[in-house]
Amino acid sequence: MLGQNFLQVNAQGHLTVGGADTVELAAKYGTPLYVMSEDAIRENCRRYVRSMQSCYNGRGRVLYASKAFCCKEICRIAVSEGLGLDVVSGGELYTALAAGADPELLYFHGNNKTDEELAFAVRAGVGTVIADNLPELRRLDAIAGAAGKTVRVLLRVKPGVEAHTHQYIRTGQIDSKFGFALETGEAMEAAVAAEKAPNLELDGLHCHIGSQIFETEPFVHTPEVMMGFMKQLRDRLGRELRVLNLGGGFGIKYTEEHDPRPYEAYMESVSASLKAVCEKLGMQLPFVCIEPGRSIVGPAGITLYTAGSVKEIPGVRTYVGIDGGMTDNPRYALYKSEYTVLAANRAGEPKDAVITLAGRCCESGDLIGENLPIQKPREGDIVAVLATGAYNYSMASNYNRVPRPAVVFVRDGEPRVVVRRETYEDLTALDE
Repeated sequence: MLGQNFLQVNAQGHLTVGGADTVELAAKYGTPLYVMSEDAIRENCRRYVRSMQSCYNGRGRVLYASKAFCCKEICRIAVSEGLGLDVVSGGELYTALAAGADPELLYFHGNNKTDEELAFAVRAGVGTVIADNLPELRRLDAIAGAAGKTVRVLLRVKPGVEAHTHQYIRTGQIDSKFGFALETGEAMEAAVAAEKAPNLELDGLHCHIGSQIFETEPFVHTPEVMMGFMKQLRDRLGRELRVLNLGGGFGIKYTEEHDPRPYEAYMESVSASLKAVCEKLGMQLPFVCIEPGRSIVGPAGITLYTAGSVKEIPGVRTYVGIDGGMTDNPRYALYKSEYTVLAANRAGEPKDAVITLAGRCCESGDLIGENLPIQKPREGDIVAVLATGAYNYSMASNYNRVPRPAVVFVRDGEPRVVVRRETYEDLTALDE
């Protein structure tokens, strides 16, 4: 089922996640419900760590991009599997620290970090700050100086590499809100400024070309661009920078038509490119970081809903209403993201209907998907949407004052709540 061995159909015809019956999970914990296989998450982490060891002899670090899905338990799991953490806000930083993460292994991103966030990072001893713009460099230098500390920084550089993905998640081109441009000389100006800053230590470069990318070529070309700039910096600064962070963006399988390459294939191709260009330029191989997020948690999660109204409009479409929607998964509304769905309580039956899965919010655009094959829908069905482990819970909202769902992890067939379901009392807790 989408190539995920943790998803099976049991003797009752029910979908199971890591051995746990989804119909029973829905009855016990309610719906909507995020369910994630901890075993799958850990195996994905291990595959990246093994690839890093194989490709770079351990001279590198895998950083879990916590924006994909952030809570204390996922931070604990990532750390226990030997990963560092990529955080992009004060809230993600606080969560990582609350989970017991070593601040030295935290990398703090963001295109518009506030003074409060930067001061928090400096106080906490965050290992590396990824600087996005010149004003931020100046503010971080001043904040570090006031605290009597020196802060390691990477410069986020836009490599100008085209990635074939949705325009909202392309980040490496010159027309992007993120980072320093190479073409304009801005990146060189930033490097010189960081080198001169008394309270900053310029440690290397960072780049990220986009998300949900299936092609290998953009990833292979990026080290060529970045190492070319690193050589320019060596010539200008008189030293080689130590770290190259190549970001993430590896695509995952949302539908049967998607055909992502195995993570190991990406890693092998990129490392070969990096080693070749280093040899050509006479450069030392840098310490390499990567930032997978979606590819670690996305395939490992599903969302369960209870079907309500079934509205057949002859010659037009069939709407199946569910008890969730854009409040727990806004990705279709944002990107027209594709998904695979099924009736979890009849998962062994053939898909003999095509539907539009409609959310409960007062918005016509509140849909999870259109033209979706599924078992002929019935009121009360448990509807499973697959591959929702990334950018679902993390992008959830309380629009229409809808409480956010619970998150359940399954390990060795045993479920446990890692994020409790919000209550109506939670919704009003901050009201005056």
